[in-house]
Amino acid sequence: MSTDAVPAPGPTPSAAGGILAGQTLLDRWLHISLVVLVVASVARYLQGHGLGDQAEVVLPGAAVLLIAYAAGRRLTGTAAVVWLAAVVACWTVLALIAPSFSWAAVPLVFLALRVLPFRWAVAATVFLVAVVAVAWSRMTGLADPTVLLGPVCVAVLAVTAYRALERDAATRRLLLNELEAAQDEVADAERRAGVVAERARLSREIHDSVAQGLTSINLLLQAADQEWESRPADARDHVDQAAGMARSSLDEARRVVRDLAPAELAGGSALATAVRQVADDVAATTGLDVPVHVHGDPHEVGGRVATAVVRTLRGALANVAEHAGATTAVVSLTFHEGEVALDVRDDGAGFDPADLKDEPDGLRGHGLAGMRARARLLGGDLVIESATGEGTVVAVSFAAGPSASIQGEERRG
Repeated sequence: MSTDAVPAPGPTPSAAGGILAGQTLLDRWLHISLVVLVVASVARYLQGHGLGDQAEVVLPGAAVLLIAYAAGRRLTGTAAVVWLAAVVACWTVLALIAPSFSWAAVPLVFLALRVLPFRWAVAATVFLVAVVAVAWSRMTGLADPTVLLGPVCVAVLAVTAYRALERDAATRRLLLNELEAAQDEVADAERRAGVVAERARLSREIHDSVAQGLTSINLLLQAADQEWESRPADARDHVDQAAGMARSSLDEARRVVRDLAPAELAGGSALATAVRQVADDVAATTGLDVPVHVHGDPHEVGGRVATAVVRTLRGALANVAEHAGATTAVVSLTFHEGEVALDVRDDGAGFDPADLKDEPDGLRGHGLAGMRARARLLGGDLVIESATGEGTVVAVSFAAGPSASIQGEERRG
């Protein structure tokens, strides 16, 4: 029998803790079995010898064995080892006098496996088997091979089986510990990914709301500064427009901080009004001609989708004003059944879409890349069509409805 240590996590048996320690159900049947076998051995002795012979030793010895066992079965540590030795010593005397008590060796083997470390439990088992063999050989008067080898085989099989069960249990504990560690690592990775995604989302929202508003305010104030002496009335108009844009930017900043979509945009008519307002603001601050066309029957689109449409439009028009060299940007808002689409077509210089980067590069790069990321986050799609000298079309579509954003995130997952 191998007595190698098991490389497993979990509690290691102490000086008074074996591989079966803590098995409540086994303990209960161990107690019952020992009592039943001792009582049966007493009955067998009385049946064969009556109250004569050595009954004055056997009967008190059996009582002492049961009392000693009952008195110490809850002991632990070194006290449990001493108690086990006393119980085995008492049983040894009884087994040598009355071999019928040899049957009590079976629960004593399990008791040793419960109390002692494995190597010591094996030694105790060997001793118990030897006592059984000697007792039965004395009773029969000859060295019966079955008497000698039978208990040995039973003991070897029992101890080996429980050793294998202990190894399996230790392996399962190791696997469970590794699984828990892996789950913790996955949870940490998901939390880190969530933090990164949220930072990217906030970066896009700030760029397409607060940053664009501040850009417009800066342009208006520069225009007012240039016209302050020559055309004071126009300069005051520019200042008033800058003040209005500042108020609007403050509202957007508050929405970003709260991460709440403005409820008034959820309805289709309110969204169309917001789109026209953005177009008018861009036209007033940049000089672009920004006509707006609304197609279809305006319907409920959901707060997050409506906000995404407005911010995508603001980012697209900012790109047109800053990069395209266009004079006109036509905005089309189309309501389909279960969907809303936004198209922005300009007559500017155009570019090669193949030159676009998938990831944002600095603050400016949050434009088209940020629009695409926002569309994908809500389960939508963004398409860019352009060629050098032929203008650019930015088309984005979203699933529309109060739960559209949740459905979009489920499709991404």
